[in-house]
Amino acid sequence: MDELSEFNQLLNNLLSTETEFRQKAEKIYNAIPLNNKIRLLFMAISDDTKSEETRHLAAILMRRILFKSTMEELSKEMDENYFTQLKNSILALVQKDTIPMVLRKKICDIISELVTKFIDDDGNNRWPELLNFMFTAANSTNLELKECSLIILNTYPNIFGKEQNKYLDFIKKMLLKCLVEESNEQVKLAALKATISFILDNSEDKTIIKIMSDTILPMLQITNTVIENDDNQPLLSLIELAEKCPQILRPNFNLLMQICMKIITNKDCSESLRHSAIELVVSFAENAAGTFRKRGSSYLIPLVSQFLMMMTDLEYDDGWSQREDNDEDEEDSNSDHIIGETALDRLACALGGKIVFPLAINIISQMLQNVDWKQRYAALMAISALGEGCNKQMLPMLDQIITAILPFIGDAHPRVRYAVCIAMGQMASDFAPVFQQQFHDKFIPNLLLLLDDNQNPKVQSNAAAAFVNFFEEAKQKIILPYLNAIVDKFEQVLKLKIDELMKNGNKKLVLEQIVISIASLADLTQELFINYYDRFMPYLKFIIENANHKDLRLLRGKAIECASLIGLAVGSEKFCNDASQIMNLLLRTQTGEVILEDDDPQLSYMITSWVRICKLLGPKFEPYLPMVMPQVLKTASMKIEMAFIEGDVDSSCENNSDWKFFNINDQQNFGIKVSCLDDKATACEMLVCYARELKHGFVNYLEETVKILVPLLRYYLHDGVRTAAAQSLPYLLDCAKIRGDNYVYELWNYILPHLLYVLDQESENDVLIELLVSLADCITTLGMNAFNEQQMEEMIKKLDFHFNEHFERSKERQEKRHDEDYDDGVEEILNDEDDDDIYILTKLVDVLHSLFVSYNEKFLPYFNHLFKHIINLAKPEAPVSHQQWAICVIDDLIEFTGVKSIDYKDFYLPLLMNNLKNPHSELRQAAVYGIGVLAKHGGKTFEQFLADCIPTLVAIIQDSNSRNAENIFATENAISAVTKIIEFNGGMAGIDSLLPCWLSWLPIWEDEEEVIYVYSFLYQLLERNHPQILGTDNCNVPRIESIILEVFARNVIEHTSELGQKLISYIKFVNLDKSITSTFSSEQQQVLEQIANL
Repeated sequence: MDELSEFNQLLNNLLSTETEFRQKAEKIYNAIPLNNKIRLLFMAISDDTKSEETRHLAAILMRRILFKSTMEELSKEMDENYFTQLKNSILALVQKDTIPMVLRKKICDIISELVTKFIDDDGNNRWPELLNFMFTAANSTNLELKECSLIILNTYPNIFGKEQNKYLDFIKKMLLKCLVEESNEQVKLAALKATISFILDNSEDKTIIKIMSDTILPMLQITNTVIENDDNQPLLSLIELAEKCPQILRPNFNLLMQICMKIITNKDCSESLRHSAIELVVSFAENAAGTFRKRGSSYLIPLVSQFLMMMTDLEYDDGWSQREDNDEDEEDSNSDHIIGETALDRLACALGGKIVFPLAINIISQMLQNVDWKQRYAALMAISALGEGCNKQMLPMLDQIITAILPFIGDAHPRVRYAVCIAMGQMASDFAPVFQQQFHDKFIPNLLLLLDDNQNPKVQSNAAAAFVNFFEEAKQKIILPYLNAIVDKFEQVLKLKIDELMKNGNKKLVLEQIVISIASLADLTQELFINYYDRFMPYLKFIIENANHKDLRLLRGKAIECASLIGLAVGSEKFCNDASQIMNLLLRTQTGEVILEDDDPQLSYMITSWVRICKLLGPKFEPYLPMVMPQVLKTASMKIEMAFIEGDVDSSCENNSDWKFFNINDQQNFGIKVSCLDDKATACEMLVCYARELKHGFVNYLEETVKILVPLLRYYLHDGVRTAAAQSLPYLLDCAKIRGDNYVYELWNYILPHLLYVLDQESENDVLIELLVSLADCITTLGMNAFNEQQMEEMIKKLDFHFNEHFERSKERQEKRHDEDYDDGVEEILNDEDDDDIYILTKLVDVLHSLFVSYNEKFLPYFNHLFKHIINLAKPEAPVSHQQWAICVIDDLIEFTGVKSIDYKDFYLPLLMNNLKNPHSELRQAAVYGIGVLAKHGGKTFEQFLADCIPTLVAIIQDSNSRNAENIFATENAISAVTKIIEFNGGMAGIDSLLPCWLSWLPIWEDEEEVIYVYSFLYQLLERNHPQILGTDNCNVPRIESIILEVFARNVIEHTSELGQKLISYIKFVNLDKSITSTFSSEQQQVLEQIANL
C-alpha cells in the first residue's frame, strides 16, 4: 500500500465510531511530521476518488494545523518553495470545477487561515495571487467562485492589509453589487456576512463606516426576504453589528425595528428566529440607548407586552414543585419564558426605568389579578426582573409593590408562591438597605411561613434563599427582634431535612439551601451567634463526616463553608476545638481516604474554609499547611479543558453549564470548560490569603506559589485569576524578606517583567486597578531599589500610556455629548464611565506617590516625562476630579522632593494660591495641604508666598460654614497648614502673634493625620510654656485641657500612643479643680475620670 493510500485509511480510521480504532489512528496521526502531514492532507483533499467525508476531514485537519501553528513553526518544517507551491495549489484547487461547494467552502477556510501567515507586521499582504483571485472571483459569472471570495473576506476581512484604502471603492462596489444586483440567495447571504465582517473589522474608522453605510439598507432588505425561509443567519450577523457598531444602523432604525417586530409578534415563526430578532432589538437598545429612546417609543409598548406574554408561555407538571433538582428550567434555557424575562430585564437596564417601568407596571397590575396562575407567576417574575433597571422608579413605590405581592405568599399554586420568593429576595438585593430598614416586618414573618411548605421543596428552598439576600445588606439591630424565631425555624428545617435525607437519600435541595442561610445569618449576627452555636455545629459536623456519597458532595461543601463562617463569626475561643476536628475531617482528602476530582464541587468550599480557619488560628494553622497546600497549589495550577468544534455546537453541549462556547466564525467554535475556572480563581485567592495571614510562616511555599501565580497575570480566561495574581505580589515580597534582601530582589526581578508586560495589555478596568495597586505596594515594599534605570524608563512608558488613554477616553465622552441622540440616559452612562476612569486615575496617582516616597528627588528626571499630564489635569476647564488629583501630585512633589521642587514653582505656586479660594471644597483641601507641605519642606525661598497665603487660610478657617461636613476637611487642613507655617517659618515677621488665634481654632478631630500633627505641635508649645499659648496667668489652661479631652472623647488619639501618653501626662500635671472641669462636656468629664484611674 502506498503512502497516500495508508494515509487515506488513517483518515477513515479517524472517522471510526469504534473508540479503539479511532484512538490508535489519533496516535499515528499525531506522530506524523508537520510537513508530511500538510502534504498528505492536501493530497487527500485534492483526490476526487475519495469520499466527501474523508476529504472534508482532511480539510478540517489542515485548517486546524494552520490555526494552531505560527509562521515560524511552519517555516521550520517547510521551505519557501514548498510554501509557494502550497499557496498556488490551494488557489488552483478552490477554482477546480469538480470540487463540490461544501468542500470548496472548507478550502476557503484553509485559505483564510493561510493568508494570516502572509500579512506581515507592516500590514503588507505577501500573497498577491490571492488578491488577484479575490478581484477575479468577485466579478466572475461563476456564482460558486463569487461566493468563495465573499467567504474568504468574511473570515478574514483584513485580507487587503495596509492597501485596504486603495481598494476601498472596489470593496464597497463589489459588496453592494452582490447585495443588490445578485439574484442568487447564497451569494447575497455570503455578501451580507462579508459586509458585516468588514464593517466590524473597521468599526473604529469613522471614514470607512460612513462609506459603508450605504450597504445597510440592502442588507436589511435581504434579511426581510430570507426570514420567510426561517433563516436566522442574517439576524445573527446583524446582532454583532448592533453590539459593536450600532451607529451604522441608526439611519435605518425604523426598518430594522419593523422587521424585528414582524418576527417577534408572529408565533408561526420558529423559536430560533423570534429569539434572534429579540436579541437584535435588545442588543441595539443596550448599545444605542439614546437612539432607541428618541426614535423607538412607538415600539416599546408592543415590545414590553410581548416580553411579558412570553413569560407566561410555560408548561407545568404536578410534580414540578416536589422535584429535588436545583437546575430550574436548565433544559428550557432558550424557551420563551426565559428569553422574555431576560429581554425585559436587559431592556429596562438599557433604556432606564423612566421609559420602561410605566409601560410594564400597567400590564403587570392586570396580570396579578388574572385567574390564570401563569399570568400571576409571570407578573411576579417581571417585578423581580425590573428591579435593577427600574430601581429609581420602583423605590418610591416599594410599599405599594410589596403590599400588592404579599397576598400571593398564600397563593394556591406553588409556582406562584415560588415566584413570590424570587421577587422578595431580588428586591432585598436591588433595594438594599432601604428594603431591610422599611420592610423587615413584612419580609421576615411571611418568608418564615413559606419555610413550612414541606410539600414543595422548590418553594421552601427559594424562601430560604431569599433570607440570604435579605441578610447580606441588613443591620444587626433590624434582625434582633426576630432572631430567636429565625433560629428556631432554621433549626427546625435543618433537623427535618437531615432526617428526610437519612430516610430518602435524594432529599437534599432544601437542606443545601438552609445550610447557606444559616451561614449567612451567622455572618450577619457575628458574636451574637455564639448563643446558637451549639444548636447548629453538631448538625454541620454530622453532615461533613457522613455526606460522602457522590450526590452529596455539594451539600458537604456547603456544610464546610457554613461551619467555617460560623467559626469566623463567634471567634477562635469558641470555635477552636471544633476547628481542629473539622480540619481533621477535611484533611482525610489529603491522606488518601477520599480522592477529590478536579471538578468536585466541594473543592472551592474546602479551600475557602481552610483560609477562614487559618485567620482564626493564626500561626497555629501552620502545621496544617503541608496537608492543605498540595490541593490548593494543584487547583491553582490546573489546566482548563478547551475544545475546538467544527460546525454547529451540539445542543447537549450548548446547554451544559460546565462548558461555554464562543463562535470564532461560521465554521468553528471554541469551547472552555468553565466549571473549573472559578475553582482555579478561588485557589489563587486563597494563596493570596495565606501569604497575607501567615507571612513568614508561608515562606516554604513561596517559590512554588510565585511560579504559579506570576504567569497567571496573563491568564485571560478569568478576571478573578488575574486579579488574585496581581494582589499576591506585595505579599509574596513581604514573605520573602525572611530570606534576606538578595532573595527579595531576585524574586522581584522575576516578577517585574511579567508585571510590566501586562500593565498596558490589561483590558478589564477592575483588573487594571489591582495591577496598579500592586505596583504601588511593591514599590513601597522595595524602596528606592525597586528599578534600575532601564526598568524605570519602561515603567514610566506604561504610566504615560495610561495617562494618554485616560485623556483619550475623556475626549471620546465629550464627543458623545454632542451626538444627535445624546440625552439624560446617555449622560448617566457617561458619568458612570467617568467615575470608572477617575478611579483608575487615582491609582495612577498612587503609583506616583509611592515613587516620590521611595525615590524623593531622584525621581524628578523620570517625573519630567509625565509632568505634561499633570499640567493637563490641572487646567481650570478640566473636571474638578482631574484638578484635585493634579494638586495631590504636586503636594507629593513638594513633600518628598523639598527644595528640589523649586524648578516647578512657576506652575504650582499660582495653582495652589488660586485653589485656596476655589468653591469646591476638595480642591481647597488639596491646595491647603500643599501650602502646609510647602511650609514644612520648601525652605526659606517661599516665606513671602506663605505670608501672602495666611489671610486666605484664616478666611477659610473662620468662615461661618467652615465646620460643615462639606468643608471640615479643608478647614482642618488649613489649620494644619498654619501650624506648619508657624513651626517652620518662625523668622517670619509677626508670626507668633498668630498663636492665640490658632489656639482658638482648636479642637480638630476629623482628619486623623492632621490631628496628630497639630496636637504634637500643641504639646511642644506646652512643654516650652509658650506665653502666647498659656495666656496671662495661665488663663488658657482650662481651654487647653478641654481641647485635649475632646480628641480623646472622639477616639481620634489612642491613649496608648506616644502622643496620647504625653497629653495624658500633661492633664495629670495640670490637675484642674473640679469647679473648672465641671463645666466640661459629659464626654470630656468621662475621659477625665478614665485618665484619673490610669
